[in-house]
Amino acid sequence: MKIVEVKVMNKHGLHARPAVKFVQLASNFKSKITVCKGGSCADAKNILKVLSLGVDCGDNITLKVEGDDEEEALKQLTHLLQVVLPSEDRE
Repeated sequence: MKIVEVKVMNKHGLHARPAVKFVQLASNFKSKITVCKGGSCADAKNILKVLSLGVDCGDNITLKVEGDDEEEALKQLTHLLQVVLPSEDRE
């Protein structure tokens, strides 16, 4: 099992579209992936559970990944969380 703390850099945190991208990416892996904020944890492959964590920009979250493809899953998910995604606002 790999455990890593990541600072979320996307200005929208893990809400709406960024959360969907995160869950879709997590779902591509066979490993069990858990995301935690504070004392709450959620299955990273379940959009409603991820959204319920209320992850905002600048929050530190913990990723726990266990399985045959844990190294690659952790690498890709960490990259997604640390990249500042362009704003998708329609201003």
